[in-house]
Amino acid sequence: MQESEFKTGEREQMHIADADELLHHHTQLPQTALSQRIDAGFVWFGKLVSWAWLAVVGVIIYAVVGRYAFGQGSVTLEEWQWHIAGGAWLLGLSYALTADDHVRVDVLHERMSLKTQGWVEFFGITLLLLPFLGAALYEAMPYAYASFTQGERSQAPAGLDHRWILKGIVALSFALLILAALSRLLRVTALLFGLPTPVKTSESKEAA
Repeated sequence: MQESEFKTGEREQMHIADADELLHHHTQLPQTALSQRIDAGFVWFGKLVSWAWLAVVGVIIYAVVGRYAFGQGSVTLEEWQWHIAGGAWLLGLSYALTADDHVRVDVLHERMSLKTQGWVEFFGITLLLLPFLGAALYEAMPYAYASFTQGERSQAPAGLDHRWILKGIVALSFALLILAALSRLLRVTALLFGLPTPVKTSESKEAA
């Protein structure tokens, strides 16, 4: 029993170490015990979702070969393309926020001190990002539920049914973004206020 618990804990530490390695290049914000675990989960989730792009490429190749080699177009395959691509893009947003891989339009950010960057992140997350995500999730949930109760399907002939799944992914993506934003907010408050207590990562140990 103790050996299995040790192995489980070892696997969790490996996931956290992988997350620290991937996030090392993109941010200097300190980690906290909770944000470290949340970020590790998003890194794992991001790797999983990334396989969807391979499926998108496969569907596109299959559709192109069928259309131009055999003269058989398929509305179903076309819808599969944008369903998978749209779902992968939406679910990947939370990983992009966690890894700080989203596009920054603020050209001044990199020239600021770490403390100033922290204040910009703090006010940006609390005053802009979280209120927007909360409102978006509030609107997206009934949008997906209505699609489910109505049994919505594609209006195109031979189109896909269960349209609620994609609309449900929209709501899920906003929920995941809220969790990712809260994790980043924990790291920002650890930098600015020392709360929650920062934990030492491989990056901070090297700096020390």
